[in-house]
Amino acid sequence: MALSARKLTWAFALLALASAGIAGWQVLQIKQIAAFNQAIQQGKTPSTRQDSYEAKFAVAYWQARNGRYQEATQLFGQLLDKGNHTQQSAAQFNTGNIFFLRGLIINGRDLTVRDETEYLLNQARTAYEQSLRLDNNFWDARHNLDRVLSMLPSNPTPGSGESDSPGLIMGNIPVGLP
Repeated sequence: MALSARKLTWAFALLALASAGIAGWQVLQIKQIAAFNQAIQQGKTPSTRQDSYEAKFAVAYWQARNGRYQEATQLFGQLLDKGNHTQQSAAQFNTGNIFFLRGLIINGRDLTVRDETEYLLNQARTAYEQSLRLDNNFWDARHNLDRVLSMLPSNPTPGSGESDSPGLIMGNIPVGLP
């Protein structure tokens, strides 16, 4: 069975047409990815893939960077049910960073905010521990957990305003976001 030159030409023409269509589709995908990445880098909501995990994570990240901690915490909380363990660990890590940063911001203003600071640092500790449960090799989460633990009083006494040990010490700046 010999194929005629005409059949071979048609087969190659169809193959070339299919290849051109696939190449065009891939170029479009690359342009959309580039536009998505540029929007994320500028802190804008991307025009494509708005419901993707990455888009929501980026929006939460930029909200935290701009001091909108409540909204960022809620968005990171929504991401905890989605994504793989590494992504969930990153969301927990960033939630911990938000609580840690808020605790550092209020710490030291006066003695009346000590309870709130301790609460925020305990929330950060819980988030970092959850992050490490999801991804035990996340060294930034280990580092920040160590910092939080060093800042918390060794024997917290609920309801007491002052203690013999200061417990909360400034100077342990968290690694990473926000």
